Amino acid sequence: MRATSLGHAGMLIETEAGSILCDPWFEPAFFGGWFPFPRNDQLSDELRERIDNADFLYVSHLHGDHHDEAWLDQHLRRDIPILLPGFPTREQRRTLAKHGFTNFVQTVDTEELEIAPGLKVAIHIESSITDGPGGDSALVVMHDDTILVNQNDCRTNDLGQLAAHGPVDLHWLQFSGAIWYPMVYEMPDDEKLRQCQAKVKAQFARAMRYVEKVGARAIVPSAGPPAFLDPDLFGLNMIDGDEASIFPDQTVFLQMLDDAGFTGVLNIPGTTIEVTPSSIGATHPMPDADVAAIFSEKREYLEQYQADWLPWLDEMKAGWQALDIDLLAELKSWWEPLLDMAPTLRSMVGANVLINAGDLAILVDFPNGEVRPHDGEPFSFRFDIPRDLVEAVAVKRAVDWSNSLLLSCRFTAWRDGEFNEYVYNFLKSLSRERMRRAEAEVVRKLELAAGGGDHSDEPDIQIGDYIVQRRCPHRDADLEAFGEVQDGEFVCTLHGWRFDCETGACLTSPTETPLRIHRA
Repeated sequence: MRATSLGHAGMLIETEAGSILCDPWFEPAFFGGWFPFPRNDQLSDELRERIDNADFLYVSHLHGDHHDEAWLDQHLRRDIPILLPGFPTREQRRTLAKHGFTNFVQTVDTEELEIAPGLKVAIHIESSITDGPGGDSALVVMHDDTILVNQNDCRTNDLGQLAAHGPVDLHWLQFSGAIWYPMVYEMPDDEKLRQCQAKVKAQFARAMRYVEKVGARAIVPSAGPPAFLDPDLFGLNMIDGDEASIFPDQTVFLQMLDDAGFTGVLNIPGTTIEVTPSSIGATHPMPDADVAAIFSEKREYLEQYQADWLPWLDEMKAGWQALDIDLLAELKSWWEPLLDMAPTLRSMVGANVLINAGDLAILVDFPNGEVRPHDGEPFSFRFDIPRDLVEAVAVKRAVDWSNSLLLSCRFTAWRDGEFNEYVYNFLKSLSRERMRRAEAEVVRKLELAAGGGDHSDEPDIQIGDYIVQRRCPHRDADLEAFGEVQDGEFVCTLHGWRFDCETGACLTSPTETPLRIHRA
């Protein structure tokens, strides 16, 4: 097996049985806020040809540093088989189909699937609402006696689950930050630095737990950090190590691995890692001294990278302009029906959220489910975002503001008190499909926290042509929100468990309690 780094979480996995292109990201993401680091705009023509002619495509999830819309529109044949994670919804399939792709290989969470003679994969999903209702996933590739785990930035709940397919040779793993907190928040500089350092420590601790549980022969740092080339954001790069940033580079993590007795593999775009039963070797696309200079002379490297891309950044920002829309009316007509769908989520926010879109102050009144002009009312959360960026995502009806806007770090924020995940759960769930799941998930979470409860007295509900019990036998999910009939099977989309529509027998786990179901 041969795995070639393409930058960030991107890689090309090649075997005698076929090749898999994973998370190709080349165009800057999040309003030009993020660039791959090290840079991947100078790959060889030979490698680019191998990328374009891959046998399979795998996109772990829909965030812009994994799902590169601009690049996907211009590359790859439209009938390339796409390995689809078994997410609770079909949002990813619909999104890829809009790019013109036609050939989808549906997988089932954690189950092995032979996609070519001698080449098997298993995709593990994480569908926590906290990480976005669209879901995230990790890929396990098996060929002969070699196993590669591409975890990217997927945070699976079962730490050892990724090693369940056999001894792992290569484990590609995120170690760096991928969020806007605390850099964009208004707080004293010393407190911001302390919060950044605490977050970096937590990131490393989480990564090391996966390293210990998976137990691979070698670990490959992956999925970060990004580079920030816009002069307005350049200070987010961690260069000297004492910046208020959560984006350390892989040299810090590799030292931690070495200190703990694990084998880490330094990689840059174009690095090829060959795996045999007796050895793991890396070949870089440039002399070792030049590779080392990327990190030892990082400021100079980033400044040259920035100089090369400044014309692009200037052109992109010149294209930002206020659109001829009534932004308040747009958000009101879009968000109030969603707020109406989520009374429990609203209660968990329990306060007003102020969005300052340039000179327009918009109050999102979660207790009352209203979007209106701010008229001096108190608020507990505030976002100051350039109006042209808010208008851009509003016109597109972007369903996940985490992905479409907030990861750009092109805003400032303030909050009165502790983190409230439900504010962001709302901003990640701006469609009816997503909001149904977000509301049902918070209801389920509250019930579990209260010790569950006996739902035997709840009336049955109708889903499609079937009458079913209200709660899933697996994890008590509300089937009014998560139940679907798909191809003759009843599916609880929260965790992907499937049941026979005629008998109620659980197809995912034969020992599970059958589902009470009959035709309407």
